[in-house]
Amino acid sequence: MSLPFEDGAFPQSPEQANQYDAADEDYVQYWEGRDYEHGAETIALKRLLGDISCAHAADVGGGFGRLSLLLEQYAEKVTLLDPSQKQLDAASHHLQGHPRIHPRLMRVGELGLPDSDVDLLTMIRVMHHLPDPEPTLKEVSRVLRPGGTAIIEVANLAHAVNKVRYLTKGQRLPHNSVDIRSASKREEGSIPFVNHHPATVVEQFAAVGLRVDRKLSVSNLRSPSLKRALPTRALLAVERTLQASLASLDFGPSLFFLLRKSA
Repeated sequence: MSLPFEDGAFPQSPEQANQYDAADEDYVQYWEGRDYEHGAETIALKRLLGDISCAHAADVGGGFGRLSLLLEQYAEKVTLLDPSQKQLDAASHHLQGHPRIHPRLMRVGELGLPDSDVDLLTMIRVMHHLPDPEPTLKEVSRVLRPGGTAIIEVANLAHAVNKVRYLTKGQRLPHNSVDIRSASKREEGSIPFVNHHPATVVEQFAAVGLRVDRKLSVSNLRSPSLKRALPTRALLAVERTLQASLASLDFGPSLFFLLRKSA
């Protein structure tokens, strides 16, 4: 079963941020035909958010606002932060009729919000662009109020298929981040694309005062052959049953962590 990792919208440097403003970059179009992936992430977010109700939520690296619409159900105000002006221009159209969602251009590595300003923060499809996530995680912790909630998605190095790959090679899974770009992409200076070991990111969370409350295994059926063979509704019905049960195995290519900031 193939479980490809997919691109997101939060680069590591100002130069790479400009790549998302390129004329041939269309992140809205990228999501066409990815109803399963979007549905799986929505299921995970709703499960982790539960009955949360808060004043201010932030969607970090939220692109055109794909998931900001969901956060609006849980917060009086949502700040959509992204370093790409093109993404935010797309958000202005995607989010029409949603005045409580505020798109805002951020500088790479700086969220630009006051200390302890946010009750709830999500960061989805961002960590896979951060070979060293520590500076960004410090910013996340800084803007969260004590006792606040963060949901951070991690591209999982220890997913089931990868475990088999390393085992057959007689190798151990590395605990550092692993860049999965091709050699040509690295030479081009493209945006980093890394997988993280879950044990390592848990330590990195703890180092900035973020405690793991819960974890879900997400996009467990992300396979082109399965997506061709089964309707999206059926895939998502199975996905819903697997996310919690497979979490302890770090099974899927994507892990969602529910975190609390130390009071």
